[in-house]
Amino acid sequence: MALRTGAQVQTVKKFDAGLNKKAAAAATAVNARKLDEAAEPAALEKVPVDVRQAIQKARIEKKMSQADLAKQINERTQVVAEYENGKAVPNQLVLGKMEKVLGVKLRGKIHK
Repeated sequence: MALRTGAQVQTVKKFDAGLNKKAAAAATAVNARKLDEAAEPAALEKVPVDVRQAIQKARIEKKMSQADLAKQINERTQVVAEYENGKAVPNQLVLGKMEKVLGVKLRGKIHK
């Protein structure tokens, strides 16, 4: 009504108005990731050598393949392979299941 009568109208530009919200959210996620990388070490702890060797040794002694072990602990074969290759980030639940099936202690050691 004010525009029709010719009166002055005050407008305010809103923050992020008319922008693609998804693009703005993606940029925020990238900035958050950069901040995390700057504040924390980028490399996560991997399976230590002695744990890798203990898994492999116990599995071979029981004459099991990686697929057999994976089936018994209800995980994918790839998970067992990653633990034995040292590429996996240690998960206490998976290590616990491996301990039960293989009958060896894999957790609670101080690894350096």
